[in-house]
Amino acid sequence: MQSDPTLRLRVFDLNCWAIRYLSKRRQERIRLIGDMLHREDFDLVLLQEVWSEQDYSDLKVKLGGCYPFSHYFRSGVIGSGLCVFSRFPILDTLLYQYSLNGYPYMLQHGDWFCGKSVGLVIIMISGIIFNIYVTHLHAEYCREKDAYLPHRLVQAWELAQFIRHTSKAADVVLLGGDLNMHPEDVGIRLLRGWTGLRDAFAEATHFEGCEDGCTLVPSNCFTDKSELLPFPLGIRIDYILYKAISSFMVKCEELKTTTGAAPGMDIPFSDHEAVMATLHIQRQAQAAGTTLGTAEPMLADVVTEAQTEVGVGLRAAQQQRYSSGRMAMLALLLLLLQATAALGALVGLDAGQPFPKLSFCLLGFLAIGILLLATGLHLFHTMEVKMLHSTEEQMRMVLWALQERP
Repeated sequence: MQSDPTLRLRVFDLNCWAIRYLSKRRQERIRLIGDMLHREDFDLVLLQEVWSEQDYSDLKVKLGGCYPFSHYFRSGVIGSGLCVFSRFPILDTLLYQYSLNGYPYMLQHGDWFCGKSVGLVIIMISGIIFNIYVTHLHAEYCREKDAYLPHRLVQAWELAQFIRHTSKAADVVLLGGDLNMHPEDVGIRLLRGWTGLRDAFAEATHFEGCEDGCTLVPSNCFTDKSELLPFPLGIRIDYILYKAISSFMVKCEELKTTTGAAPGMDIPFSDHEAVMATLHIQRQAQAAGTTLGTAEPMLADVVTEAQTEVGVGLRAAQQQRYSSGRMAMLALLLLLLQATAALGALVGLDAGQPFPKLSFCLLGFLAIGILLLATGLHLFHTMEVKMLHSTEEQMRMVLWALQERP
């Protein structure tokens, strides 16, 4: 690292896929990641899916001599999985948890329990203030019928808003993480267009690694090959994005990805390939202007497209709210009928007990269970409707402002 006015910042980003009891050879891979980071000369390390705080503590102990400053972001039921290691002092931190993050009843996916978030750490290097963001958005699971697209778009929108509103005092903004979106997806275009962030892969002077910068590749022994059948080269869903504010300029000198197994091992570091960027930061003689849509000239079209998808999700959520509410009402009606029958039996209005008591009680418990479940679903989808409606309204206001600009 050189002194101001010219800096070189080496950044490492990886989705570690470190889920206790579920991820294959997790502890061994965490050790490999720690050994590699200890050998390499990175300035900043951004990690996702470090779900176990014990894994974070082990990395912190191993990397303490190289990266004396670190932070783990806690959220949700099992944690955000986000953490940052830095060679430079961390001045401040902030966590924002996304308002929508999948469904609690989709246990096989589990995103809801993670409390998907964006974490911010602020560091200063030679008088330059860096806002460093690390995040992990909701997974796609099925591209042909992506039920989570509205939620992921809300997350991308909230991420963009969070960056815009927290980075005004920064000189350089850097975002790293698993965004679970392809480079051409509307969520990426919305994020980049609304924040002005630039893609390190597209901007890199020199690239080395997997073809097209892919970070989820079929050759990785931990990936689900069936999900990548439409993409023989793999997909690029892990990013390092950046921009300069005020009087600075940032260029990506070099971008690399890992390519398969760790050196001397039969397994890779994770089911994702790591992304490593070398950024060149230099002060300019004249401050560069910062305008909306710097990275996306057709921002109004992108916002319109995103708003349409959020609207689709809103109508689906309204239908689910209606269905769960109707189910709750039917269960409540059944309970009222049973209560009426039980009251009639108490006052001697029944004729010979035509319905077995055990079956009567079991039916009552079933009705109570359905009532509780349906009420919970109705409340959840009510909140989902509110969040989708709020995002749609925000996008409508932004779209109006963009269209009114000369």
